[in-house]
Amino acid sequence: MHIYIALLRGINVSGKNKIKMIELKQLFLDIGFSEVNTYIQSGNVIFSTNQTNTLKIEQLITTKIKEQFKYAVKVLILKKDELETAFNTSPFLNKTTFDLKKTCATFLDKIPTNEGILKVKELAAKNEIVLFKNKIAYLYCPNGLGSTKLTNKNIETKLKISATSRNWNTVTRLVELSNK
Repeated sequence: MHIYIALLRGINVSGKNKIKMIELKQLFLDIGFSEVNTYIQSGNVIFSTNQTNTLKIEQLITTKIKEQFKYAVKVLILKKDELETAFNTSPFLNKTTFDLKKTCATFLDKIPTNEGILKVKELAAKNEIVLFKNKIAYLYCPNGLGSTKLTNKNIETKLKISATSRNWNTVTRLVELSNK
């Protein structure tokens, strides 16, 4: 069995695309996944399956959500080791000058182009930092993640790929839960 983390984009935000976590967990169980756990209301699911094609897993979950809840939700699947690598290679993790509560990881469905990276970096305020590693953008926003122009929507527009962000507390908790 392989452990995966599903990151759903844009559910339970401002009353839109509501999905109760108990219903989401049941949907994953109905698909045939096992060891299903959800974490907070923003659409984080840890699960196990023998399937190995993450693109097919994403498509299956997206289709089942659309069938059951009647709206399209972008789903990004991470392998357990991909999440752990994202956590362990954060450029902010061992820096005492950074408040980790003001950092997040934006997970991308593809490796961005250099042109796209430059466009995203232009969005950053003077005191904000954006660092890219493979399919992750690490963000440091000292004025708060709610007041930055480095939103999922803006990042997606500049990179022309799908993105979903998780604050550092959520990333940390997902790593912990995937290791249980």
